[in-house]
Amino acid sequence: MKNALYIALALLVLSCGDNKTEKKKFEYNTPKTTTPAKATTTAEENSSFETIVDLENKGIGPIKNVDLHETIDGDLAEKGKTIFNTTCVGCHKTDRKFIGPALGDITQKRSPEWIMNMTMNTAEMIKKDPLAKGIYDEYNKAPMVTAPISEEQARAILEYLRSLN
Repeated sequence: MKNALYIALALLVLSCGDNKTEKKKFEYNTPKTTTPAKATTTAEENSSFETIVDLENKGIGPIKNVDLHETIDGDLAEKGKTIFNTTCVGCHKTDRKFIGPALGDITQKRSPEWIMNMTMNTAEMIKKDPLAKGIYDEYNKAPMVTAPISEEQARAILEYLRSLN
């Protein structure tokens, strides 16, 4: 009986030995862009969808082509600023990340069509556009509030964002 107790104790000790398991590494694949991405310095920036520069992607939605003038339309930008400050500023700042990404330099990273489609057609963009989906995932799946923005309002917001650069 004593020997059986010693054997059971020995088996218990042996079964509690070093039980190392390999940790799997998380892989984050960013989509390829059609234009070179801006140089970044940290690993976090390199894996961020919001830092990707893609001026060719027009997004998904009703806006297929936007003709921009070289000079900013001040009146339209002022209207856009008002709309931005009443509709967008709750989640977006121009100079820093907030609930959503900072938008101060968005016109240097996204096409005008993409910006307007994201503003007007948010849900479909998040479902079907890889950049929009990636940003949505990076921001802990916090959906952009779908405000009823008309094409004219989206164009005004775009002009305001253009005026920031």
